[in-house]
Amino acid sequence: AHRILVIAHGHPDFSKGGGEIAAHNLFRACRDAPGVEAAWFLARADLGRGAVGRISLRRADEYLWEQGTPDVFTMRSANRFEVLGYFAELLRALRPTVVHLHHYLHLGLDILRVIRQVDPRIRIVVTLHEYMAICLQNGQMVKRGSLKLCYRSDYEDCHRCFPERTPEEFWLRRQRFLRAFDLVDHFVAPSRFLRARYIAWGLEADRIGVIENGQADCTALPPRPLGPGETRNRFAFFGQVNPYKGVSVLLAALNALPKAKRKSIALEIHGANLETQTQDFRDGIEALRRPLEKEGVLDWIGPYEAEQLPGRMAGIDWVVVPSVWWENSPMVIQEAFALGRPVVVSDIGGMAEKVQDGVNGRHVQAGNVGAWSAALLELSQQTGEWDALRAGIVKPATHAQCAEQHLDLYSAPASAEATA
Repeated sequence: AHRILVIAHGHPDFSKGGGEIAAHNLFRACRDAPGVEAAWFLARADLGRGAVGRISLRRADEYLWEQGTPDVFTMRSANRFEVLGYFAELLRALRPTVVHLHHYLHLGLDILRVIRQVDPRIRIVVTLHEYMAICLQNGQMVKRGSLKLCYRSDYEDCHRCFPERTPEEFWLRRQRFLRAFDLVDHFVAPSRFLRARYIAWGLEADRIGVIENGQADCTALPPRPLGPGETRNRFAFFGQVNPYKGVSVLLAALNALPKAKRKSIALEIHGANLETQTQDFRDGIEALRRPLEKEGVLDWIGPYEAEQLPGRMAGIDWVVVPSVWWENSPMVIQEAFALGRPVVVSDIGGMAEKVQDGVNGRHVQAGNVGAWSAALLELSQQTGEWDALRAGIVKPATHAQCAEQHLDLYSAPASAEATA
């Protein structure tokens, strides 16, 4: 019987990112699954409560691990000695047979070695949520400043983005990650796209598989009721508002349309964390947002809790994901599909993989304001196509099905490469 410790770089109680939520959902589904003796959740917290490295109980089987952010270049834990000492104690007390890390950002790579030292028999699984090992620019694989897309990592290119680091240092960084990753038994990618990027970078293909993040088992919402002559003209963005998520592209696309035409479109922004962005970015959003709100084209509704999502999606037709970086597997795509809403996405990376153009949604050229203007206008006049796309949606895997796939992986024979 498995004893599973799931580790995340944040707790959904404090941090609403897709990775944290996916990790917590996996922990809960594993805890309830047959063949699991015990499951725990350990989340990094930077709350400034208690000693650095201290691990405290949040609620039954859930722990918070107080620590700062590691050096992102080397991914060494901040305050390594205290942090890792407390962690080793927890491992000895819980005696897990599997440790599953979602992400290593904020946790540091050193914890992989600690797990191996405490008990070499523990199975180590890591879910990769973006390209942090490959790219220093927040793991987004876009150029610093211009946000131009990168198609592969290259020491010279990385040095051009970060002139304060030499190409040799980037070579060393890659070696450090590869060496740490040798300790891992198996990697999980939530998309084929992310898997391919890591294989191109240097991970062996047989060590990384694809498991999509599970969704709550829910019934699809009925279509929004239309009055006589009404069309499917209500769009909504859900998620973080930051430079990578393409909200400014969306707002600029609406601003670029003639007033008479955009009057027939309604956009809702259900966005979080705008207040933590740079002043320049906030000013830019504000300038794009104000005229649209005045005209009644834009409704800025703000952040939401997971349980509010069905209520917020009930009154809209299309979910839009206009990100200008590759993404991996945006949670909102699966959430929209589970609730029966077609999705309009940028035509790159994990978004283009999860949404099939003309089947369950539409692709629009990433970052192209004109293309988004045209798409919003065209889709806002549809009714029949919306019905066809909604009918093309296949229900995503549930949390329980996702846990089942993970349990199969935990029981599979370990790969030979993972040696301390």
